[in-house]
Amino acid sequence: MRSYSSRLVLAIGIALSSLDVSLALAGPNRKPEAGQGTSSAQKGDAAAGGEKDVDTEHLFGFTEGADAGEKGQQEVVVDTVGRIGKRRSDAGPSTYRAFNTRLGYQFDPIDRLSIEVSAFGDVRRVRNILDLDDKSAGSFDGVGIDVKYQLLKGSADQPVGVALEVRPRFARVLPIEGRGADIFDIETLLALDVQIVPKKLWYGTNISFEPAVGRERGTKDGYRSSTFLWSNALVGEVAPDTFLGPEVRYLRGYEGAFLNRLETEVVTVGPALHHRFTEKVWVTLAYAAQVWGRDTDPSLKGRASGLNQFERHNLRIKFGMEF
Repeated sequence: MRSYSSRLVLAIGIALSSLDVSLALAGPNRKPEAGQGTSSAQKGDAAAGGEKDVDTEHLFGFTEGADAGEKGQQEVVVDTVGRIGKRRSDAGPSTYRAFNTRLGYQFDPIDRLSIEVSAFGDVRRVRNILDLDDKSAGSFDGVGIDVKYQLLKGSADQPVGVALEVRPRFARVLPIEGRGADIFDIETLLALDVQIVPKKLWYGTNISFEPAVGRERGTKDGYRSSTFLWSNALVGEVAPDTFLGPEVRYLRGYEGAFLNRLETEVVTVGPALHHRFTEKVWVTLAYAAQVWGRDTDPSLKGRASGLNQFERHNLRIKFGMEF
């Protein structure tokens, strides 16, 4: 346990140090150029002196920002999350790679309310992994809808933003095993962000609960699981329209739909990068490495990392276009 704690402290220290260096290189007195990194609605708000000129919704990597769009805004998003690395079955070479891609269309019927409909795809390769069958497959993985309401909008005068998001989804693939299933899950997420230094430094945090129930296709085996997440990110503007910083997440995976029996808990640390190419086109990149974890299975006692429900590495590539 002491070695895990040392790894966690070292990783967080390195990530925070990289942010300090990046902010110093960016220069303390640089002002953002007019028209960069803001939508037309945000420009008007900034001119009025009341609202932030940076949209925080996609700013923080895996962590969701509290901002929601203005009435009439629309957006198309392609969001891919890679999950890589699990415990091998024997001494031979092993592979676990699962890539989940979401194609989403978001529209904002009124101010502070966004609705997004999505279709999901799953591609994976599994070889020589403990308790999992070898598999190479790609498949359609269901549909979902996200409804987000911004309870409190941040601004230069009032820097705190708060939003509540509900994400019901129908999935067709077991997330770990990759076998066919019919699963319904619904994630409820509370997002908060704070503009710590105006137009320079932002903090974002999420708390999330996601129960899932269903049945494996072709069998009578039921499926029930739940996940608790607490994520935190700190990003600063290191160049015009470019934001970089560390992200730390704590995840707990349970057997049972209501946090019934803990199976795995982990801490991940990694960088988050957000860049706007134009006012309407942006990309978010994030990487998360597991720096501490454990499985509660007695047969795995003393094993490093928590790999029953989570992976060693996560990678996110998220691209969006507003119109």
